[in-house]
Amino acid sequence: MRPASAEPKASAEPKETVGALRPVAAWWLPAGVAVASAVVFALVRGYLIDDALSYAENLAFHGHWGLIEEGTANTATSPLNVLALAALTFVVRDAVLAAGVLFVLCQVSVAFALRRLGARAGLPSWFAPLAVGLLLVNPLLVSSIGLELALGSAVVLWLLVFSVERRPVEFGLVLGLLALVRLDLLVVAVVIFFVRRDFWLGIWRTTFAALAVMVPWFLFSWTVLGSAVPDTLIIKTLQQSWGPWDFTNGPLVYWRHFPVATVLSFLPLVAGALIGLLWTVRYRQGSERAKRLQPFALLAIAGAVHYVTYMWLTVPPYHWYYGPSIIAATVFVAAAASVVERVRVGVFAVAAAVIAWSATVSVVLDRQHDYSAITTNHASSERYQQIGRELGALANGRVVRSTAEIGALAYSCQCALVDIFSDRGSLTPAIIESKNRSGPLGRALIEANFRFLDQTVPPAMPALVLEETWTEVPPGALASWDISSPWTGSQHLYLRPLDG
Repeated sequence: MRPASAEPKASAEPKETVGALRPVAAWWLPAGVAVASAVVFALVRGYLIDDALSYAENLAFHGHWGLIEEGTANTATSPLNVLALAALTFVVRDAVLAAGVLFVLCQVSVAFALRRLGARAGLPSWFAPLAVGLLLVNPLLVSSIGLELALGSAVVLWLLVFSVERRPVEFGLVLGLLALVRLDLLVVAVVIFFVRRDFWLGIWRTTFAALAVMVPWFLFSWTVLGSAVPDTLIIKTLQQSWGPWDFTNGPLVYWRHFPVATVLSFLPLVAGALIGLLWTVRYRQGSERAKRLQPFALLAIAGAVHYVTYMWLTVPPYHWYYGPSIIAATVFVAAAASVVERVRVGVFAVAAAVIAWSATVSVVLDRQHDYSAITTNHASSERYQQIGRELGALANGRVVRSTAEIGALAYSCQCALVDIFSDRGSLTPAIIESKNRSGPLGRALIEANFRFLDQTVPPAMPALVLEETWTEVPPGALASWDISSPWTGSQHLYLRPLDG
């Protein structure tokens, strides 16, 4: 027999070793994710497309909510994204750098949430880095950097964490934040909330916590900015489609222009659907592995419901609209892959191939062609920034009406560039048209939403107009620029005096 005193000594040394390594093991994932996401952002920072950069700078430097400094607007789809960017911009004094900091913080937050979910489900430690890696190089998601997708994914995953852990107050607080990221993401939250067992437990604490976060902003937006929800809800639903292409058949038009990037981007949706069918069968059979995947399957179902909701809304196929369902499916596929131990080598091989090829398409090839992997812009962001700087000098304080894309132009122009997204006076016809298309309930909601908006304000009176043409630039143009993109081909952007 071994002496009794020998046993504690034998077990004490491993405990000390594990304790010493635990801080390192706890931080290698977020540190690695921070470095990787910073590298990705540094490589694609020239492709940022969102109007939120202009909103953030105006708010940070002028205390003004609008796309341009000259007038108030409420077309920022994600108030929380703008507020976060503005706070960071105020500190770092540069909106693009602020977007990079926010992107890195969101990816690290995603990593923490996934690690927490994986540990609770008993998944191996490589689940979180696998999922983050797949998300970080997905061509569509990389093409949407600067938008609110990264922030939305972090908030949704923490919502799932607090749902699984049955923490009603924290769930409600995050739910309130989610409403400020994007209102359509509440579809995901509704599924996560109501599909879980005994969902009513703590429902009042959840409700009051959510209201405490979201009501102050929506009340301010309603009474001060003139509409409780962003005006883009009216603008984008009126667009309905780009010719024959809407959200339902949108992947086909992307496949036509960007075949490899589109396949890699939507691959998680296809894989998630197939694995979801297998998971359903195994779950009904009482499989323990399937039960461990239940939270991730619920997330995938929520993403599918979000996808179907957009099909029902009939909106144009802006590529970032597909982001939430792709993110949800990617996390589910990564979880399903990590739970099957017998094919671990094959999973690693396939995942490495997908990540490597996606990274090549999303980052390496983009650096050669000056465009993001998937884009619907008519010119590269770098070209728009160059044009914007020249446009600001040509405008020389005069108001310019834009019939072209306005995001990157307005950011670099720093001039009074107006369209329906920046000029609140131009919104009234859209409100009237939207009410005419709606039923009694829809009209009542629209009237309530714009209850405090002064719709008698006339549109801005421009002196110049910015237009596009595929033919020759007309005589009398003050300036013209050649622009091109894989989406529209080559055309001309020109500035002319406004007739009359």
